[in-house]
Amino acid sequence: MSLKHAINMEDLRVIARRRLPRIVFDFVEGGADDEACLDRNRNAFGRYALLPSYMVDVAKRDASVTVLGRRYAAPFAISPMGHCGLVCPGVDLMLARAAAKANIPYLMSTASNASIEAAAAAAPQNTWFQIYTCTDEGVNSDLMRRAQALSLEVLVVTVDVPVSSNRERNRRNGFSRPPKLSMGAALEALRHPAWIARFYQCGGIPPMGNWLSYVPAGASPEAAADLFGKLTPDPSMTWERLRAIRSQWRGKLVIKGILNPMDALKAVDIGVDALIISNHGGRQLDPAPATLDMLPFIKAAVGDRAELLLDSGIRRGSDIVKAMALGASTTLFG
Repeated sequence: MSLKHAINMEDLRVIARRRLPRIVFDFVEGGADDEACLDRNRNAFGRYALLPSYMVDVAKRDASVTVLGRRYAAPFAISPMGHCGLVCPGVDLMLARAAAKANIPYLMSTASNASIEAAAAAAPQNTWFQIYTCTDEGVNSDLMRRAQALSLEVLVVTVDVPVSSNRERNRRNGFSRPPKLSMGAALEALRHPAWIARFYQCGGIPPMGNWLSYVPAGASPEAAADLFGKLTPDPSMTWERLRAIRSQWRGKLVIKGILNPMDALKAVDIGVDALIISNHGGRQLDPAPATLDMLPFIKAAVGDRAELLLDSGIRRGSDIVKAMALGASTTLFG
């Protein structure tokens, strides 16, 4: 099957599995521990049905939504994704340009292979910047300074990675933080000649564009990745530090990784503008509940005090409708 014949997400998954080395495919698809949360996310959508009401004029349809004061053409956004360059060189900026063309939000990850400056140039009206706080407050402040200097409107702080999770597929494949291609993984990758040709033609492991500013000039791409691996995750992230971020960031502030209604209330009390109800796609805490199951409880807790966005498990348009019916302003997938 070729990309032009793909008609749904499952088709894309099958194509990716065929084209990518196992170490890369498993990094993209895998979850934590037994990967039960992956199934829980999908099964939650299956527990809801949509009750139709017919004889309504739908000759003209408009799927646009207003999120954080801006009108977007569709009720979904591109989730922040790290190390996308392992899948395809230059994909971060491909996503930014596609988001601008489609007029949807593009959440650029701190762990992207392109820089926030490049993403803002490609999609100035659609780029949101996502950060993992790190153990160096100077780097945290500078990342926010760079985003503000680019006049980006939305900062997304991911809070559900206090420690690295146990992703057993990655461990079996020798996938490390930062990414390094072991001899065994390189040999398996030879079964995917198109990928490995691109990989080495582009210089091997792609650099982490947002982190090149924090290593000496002329340092190798591995140096930036090593620094990221050293400074993240940040186990000392607290509500007090979130208050400091709120006071420093002048634009819209979004917290990603909220599942607990009590945490949602604390975040709203601090003054965040929106919450992304997320379990990191099942990649962090395997016993975590499905995001769709928690959405009604969080909506009941915070009401209209903050917008609610949802990710983890979205595969079809009907999933998006279910999430919005339960209180989400929009959804994300990646």
